[in-house]
Amino acid sequence: MKKIIGKIMYSIFRKFPASDSKFNFGGKIFRNFACKLFFEECGHHINIDRDATIGKHIKLGDYSGIGKNSYISDYVKIGKYVMMGPECFIYTRNHKFDSLDRPMCFQGFDTYKPVTIGDDVWIGGRVIILPGVNIGEGAIIGAGSVVTKNVEPYTVVAGNPAKVLKKRNEKISNVQ
Repeated sequence: MKKIIGKIMYSIFRKFPASDSKFNFGGKIFRNFACKLFFEECGHHINIDRDATIGKHIKLGDYSGIGKNSYISDYVKIGKYVMMGPECFIYTRNHKFDSLDRPMCFQGFDTYKPVTIGDDVWIGGRVIILPGVNIGEGAIIGAGSVVTKNVEPYTVVAGNPAKVLKKRNEKISNVQ
């Protein structure tokens, strides 16, 4: 019952002004409260920004946020201290397409492949993360990237598909 009330409350408050708006009329407070009711796990000092679409079975760590206009599918675990830019999309399943004698739209969906995001991760705006990807602790995902594979801890990736640019403890010697 608590989860249903939380979802209803969130659907009412999700359109309230953005968290950084001068006049947000408590939107951040109401959205965060509603999400604490329906998330599977929810940390302290979170920020769910305006108009995010959020699925089921979400785990969100302390001091983490979900960016404005983002889409978070079912079965996503977001660690502590995660910064997420606006319009990020995290998918956890795809359409089936194995049969050539049936249109793909009638083949249904694959099983869920959960996405896990480690602690202290920075995800730039408009990042797309595909099903089953694990993003390691301390990673940085450049804006506009499409993450198709796991990202090692303390690695900076960017591009489509996302490629390793450097480790966070290394200096960039030759940028191409």
